[in-house]
Amino acid sequence: MIDKSAERISGPDGADLRVVSTSRTQAISGQTGASCRDVEIAALENGVVPSRYLRNQSTYDCSDQIRFLRSRVAIVGLGGLGGAVAEILARAGVGALTLVDGDRFEEHNLNRQLFCTQDNLGSTKASAAETRVAAINSAVETRVVPTFLSAENAFQVIAGHDVVVDCLDNIPSRFVAEDAARQAGIPLVSAAIGGLTGQVTVIYPQDGGLEWIYGPRDSARQAQGAEHLLGCPPQTVVLVAAMQCGEVLSILCHRTSQLLRNKLWIVDLSDHTVEVLALAG
Repeated sequence: MIDKSAERISGPDGADLRVVSTSRTQAISGQTGASCRDVEIAALENGVVPSRYLRNQSTYDCSDQIRFLRSRVAIVGLGGLGGAVAEILARAGVGALTLVDGDRFEEHNLNRQLFCTQDNLGSTKASAAETRVAAINSAVETRVVPTFLSAENAFQVIAGHDVVVDCLDNIPSRFVAEDAARQAGIPLVSAAIGGLTGQVTVIYPQDGGLEWIYGPRDSARQAQGAEHLLGCPPQTVVLVAAMQCGEVLSILCHRTSQLLRNKLWIVDLSDHTVEVLALAG
């Protein structure tokens, strides 16, 4: 059915490509009972590119796209960073997203949180994220966890994923996410915002991790993130979320030689500077 539905086109680089449209993917899913995700994987395995990923092809080939679709990513925190991360990963074609947040939208979220609108104030961030992902990409399966991450539930929420994305807004919760990722044996991509500055790092279970950034966890037990004092303008949020997603996608397609592992990427939009610091205990 995929072969019959495929069309031949000239790709962005002039190469001959076979593609299948989203409407045909959905139709095949409906006729066969296979998920849209499985239909897209089958297409890619046979050299047929779902049209929605056509502009990914110069950067990520069919094997990379298959890895994305077979991957599971947990996004913890669905505010400014988390909403932008969910949007990007859904468009990239990451096949399963777990959306974790117990909060509801408030009016002060409107400046930066992509899923927050004037019409859904008071709605849960997790349900809004689920609705948005479904509207973007029918091949992405979502699991909604409409609760805050805690030491009691973190491992259960995070276990079984390929990557965890820390989009939280306070330091103690980041340590909770890191502990659960270590226990589950999976990498954590962590970010933070403070005004016009932001930072991103990648932490594997055996790495020094957040203590190399924030110091001993006991001293940070009551600490809030810098955004509570400095705010979080939308341009900083979207830029840092994009950097987080770049690291997530590199991990998923096994391009790990240049990761921000044991490094801290820092951007300051007030003077257009970017630094990468080496981390050590």
